Amino acid sequence: MRGFRAALLGSAMAIASAIGLNTTAMAQGAAGGQTLRVGMAAQDVGRLDPHFAVSTIDRVVVAWMFNGLVRFKPGSIDPALIEPDLAERWESSADGKTWTFHLRRGVQFHGGFGEMTADDVVFSLRKAGTAASSAFAADYRAIETIEAVDSHTVRIVLRNNVPSLLGILTNYSGGYIVSKKAVEQRGDNFVRAPIGTGPFALDRVTPNQSAELVAHAGYFRGAPQLGRISYRFIPSDASRDLAFQNRELDLNYGRADQTWVNRTRQVPNTVVDVFEPGELAILHLNTTAPPFNDIRIRQAMAHAVNRSELVRFRGQDVSREAQSVVPRGYLGFTAEHTLPGADPARARALLAEAGHPNGITIRVIHTQLPEMLNMMQVVQQQLRRSGITLDLQVVEHATFHQQIRQDLSPLVYYSAARFPVADIYLTQFFHGRSIVKTPTAVTNFSHCNQADEQIDQARVSTDIEAQRRLWGEAQRILVQNVCGVPLIETLLVFARRDNLDYGYALRGSMSLGPLITEATRLR
Repeated sequence: MRGFRAALLGSAMAIASAIGLNTTAMAQGAAGGQTLRVGMAAQDVGRLDPHFAVSTIDRVVVAWMFNGLVRFKPGSIDPALIEPDLAERWESSADGKTWTFHLRRGVQFHGGFGEMTADDVVFSLRKAGTAASSAFAADYRAIETIEAVDSHTVRIVLRNNVPSLLGILTNYSGGYIVSKKAVEQRGDNFVRAPIGTGPFALDRVTPNQSAELVAHAGYFRGAPQLGRISYRFIPSDASRDLAFQNRELDLNYGRADQTWVNRTRQVPNTVVDVFEPGELAILHLNTTAPPFNDIRIRQAMAHAVNRSELVRFRGQDVSREAQSVVPRGYLGFTAEHTLPGADPARARALLAEAGHPNGITIRVIHTQLPEMLNMMQVVQQQLRRSGITLDLQVVEHATFHQQIRQDLSPLVYYSAARFPVADIYLTQFFHGRSIVKTPTAVTNFSHCNQADEQIDQARVSTDIEAQRRLWGEAQRILVQNVCGVPLIETLLVFARRDNLDYGYALRGSMSLGPLITEATRLR
């Protein structure tokens, strides 16, 4: 029987090799270990190149496969608790513009791609800072040079100071380190066959079914206690919940909905985790094209929204009212500039002044992702009371991301969390350089540039009080111009079996899902 098993495994490995699967990963997984079964509200993954992982679906899983030079302490999103990851130590010059990182030795990439060196770090950060190869290139604009001093030392020189260099080098967004050799060998296929250094390696993706990961036995922090992760795509909330109740899942992407939370807490042997960061949802209004080039219509939109009603719909445990165009708790956030209050009568009057006494209809592209679609449908009902009809064109989530970046929708509902410093949120969503369809595009769907001066001055200032004042002024300008309509901040929700031990206390996760580490286990 033992010989038969060996022959069977050998045949499986040969077949995997023939169709291009990661045979090294399969060998690691074959060693055994428990399988963590995760249910995600998705039809499929999008891009698993971490520098293109912009959706929640992709962000959650890439965090299990990659590391940064530094990392948020597992379970935390506090910048004060950033700690070593692939870099074991670092120092900066007196003026804060030259940083030197000393890398761990012996860190191994997945799939036999060898030891991580300074060349991989330089390649990764240059890739992250290039628009053609990264969705986060704008974050790295202040970097003047990145060079390998030797095989395990990297020097970064800044053109000007930034609010937090470590913030863009964490295990988050563009900070992930990839294998230079794997990217060059796999080219466009890297987005579905990524190679990192994290505790888990991608084995295979079965479209519309699952992504299968295996333990990275050579992980530098020690071999993971879990043997595999099955990341299953189950877009239907009802189907996913039923699978969890039937014990077919160990970890389930939850709904940030009070009824769902209350009901799921009643499932035996279940823990519902509610954690930071709050994703701020904003209706971004294209201020340069009809109908939103008329500020009266933008003001009508602002008065048509009832944030307290949205919180009641979503739930007090899982949401809170937005107070600015920057999320609460971020360094530089201010609630001094009050958002327009709910006033349907005022909204109708503004529409009439703008030439729409009988109301207005606006065609909007929106995602089918259940949580976002449900909230948008409530907003749709609120706007209808004020004479604003949203004609929702619902598309698959990856298509939604593609089309809004092509500027095909005059209104974009976008819910996001970023590194908790006001600069990054303001720069990505409201700076002129970030306007979609420009060479430096990020996520400025509003086409606003009125606060560019304040955002730029704050970024290079070394005086924290001056920074706070400038960030506050930027928020005042953006609110006054109604570049977007802030809605609510929604906390993250996952349900898990009580025998799933993350290995840390989960209070926050910048990857928007529980971080699965080498210490995670099923008791």
